[in-house]
Amino acid sequence: MGDDELCFPQLLNSSCRKLKRSQSETMVVSFVLCFISLITACLNLLVIISISHFKQLHSSTNLVLLSLAVSDFFVGLLMLFQIMLLDGCWYLGNLMCLLYYVLDTVITSASIGNMVLISVDRYVAICDPLHYPIKVTPKRARICVSLCWICSLCYNIILLRDNFQQPGKFNSCSGECVVIVGVIEQITDLCLTFIFPIAIILVLYLKVFVAAVSQIRVMRVHTVAVTHQHSGKIIKKSEIKAARTLGVVVVVFLMSLCPYFCFTLAVQEPLLNYSSLIFFTCIFYFNSCLNPVIYAFVYAWFRKSIKIIISLQILKSGSCDTNIL
Repeated sequence: MGDDELCFPQLLNSSCRKLKRSQSETMVVSFVLCFISLITACLNLLVIISISHFKQLHSSTNLVLLSLAVSDFFVGLLMLFQIMLLDGCWYLGNLMCLLYYVLDTVITSASIGNMVLISVDRYVAICDPLHYPIKVTPKRARICVSLCWICSLCYNIILLRDNFQQPGKFNSCSGECVVIVGVIEQITDLCLTFIFPIAIILVLYLKVFVAAVSQIRVMRVHTVAVTHQHSGKIIKKSEIKAARTLGVVVVVFLMSLCPYFCFTLAVQEPLLNYSSLIFFTCIFYFNSCLNPVIYAFVYAWFRKSIKIIISLQILKSGSCDTNIL
């Protein structure tokens, strides 16, 4: 075995072997990942600045979008680690490996929690619009978002608790980055971060879809806002548009999430290897780049805020009171 095939040539007896890749393949994949990472971080940073700076955007729904943008921003940064892992070697040590997994799982859990909060927000806005301003306030939205992140952090620390005792103890060789959780913990994690959230999202959006279709039919019959004959509810067109837009965000998220979790379920299959893990992880990460693109195509306020930020008008005094909507 040549030294160029080892992660750490000086550790002949304990070093892991590198994955065999052509130089051209490595360069292409590295360039693509760097490009996606940069675009993801920049676009989500624009979302964060927009919602945080302009007062008109401090609504309950946008606060959840802000939380989602924060998690997507960190996903963009995490993609840089995938570039380093292309040859199958981890060079940053066991402690950084553990911190990487903790950050990765916390961000994933928080993103899923944010999607559930978005679904709940749209459900209340569409199915109970008269009480929406009372039930869903910016203060409650901030509390829910904070709890989402705190619970994600605490949950994943508990999930990975055995790995904190001695980071790297499950590595079979130097240059490997592995964390291990028990079977019970894996089943619990699958239920809490995949099955239950998806079930909640699907049920809520199914109800939202039925309510929205019902209201659209009513609006086609009447030329002005009317009260539904059966429910006595009035839904604004803007709320239906927001539900449709965020519905696209949720669907894209689920399409990116499902392959990743399906891989984790079939991880023992012989045809699936480390390269497959990187591939499915990158698909999941790429979703974070798509969310701001969806906002740019749908939300006029996002396009307007981008122009203000890029032109540096945001630095002017009183720019936070600019009419964005």
